[in-house]
Amino acid sequence: MTPECAATIFHVKNVDASIAYYTTVVGFTLDFRYNDIAGLEYGPVLIYLSGPAQDVKKEIGGGTMYIFCDEIDAYYEEIVAKGAIISVPIDDRQYGMRDFAMQDIDGNIITFGKSI
Repeated sequence: MTPECAATIFHVKNVDASIAYYTTVVGFTLDFRYNDIAGLEYGPVLIYLSGPAQDVKKEIGGGTMYIFCDEIDAYYEEIVAKGAIISVPIDDRQYGMRDFAMQDIDGNIITFGKSI
């Protein structure tokens, strides 16, 4: 078996509101929508949004993921200008990464990082 990709599932209060945030602020595109679940993509990164009508119930806003990137400074400035909710500002870290963390409207956290 050779894995091809992975998708993180974020549980959200309102799928439509979350789609709007991820597509207009964070830069993801909508891949699909089926009932109360949606698939978003940004290149090879996949996020599935699971609304309250889905059978599998997890804590809303409790998800986290780290996305490794080739560049983050321009992207950081772009999404900050669009109103991204930044929880950890961009900086060089002692663990060898330049990164920042943002959260979605429900508190799910995505950290974007680049090796330094």
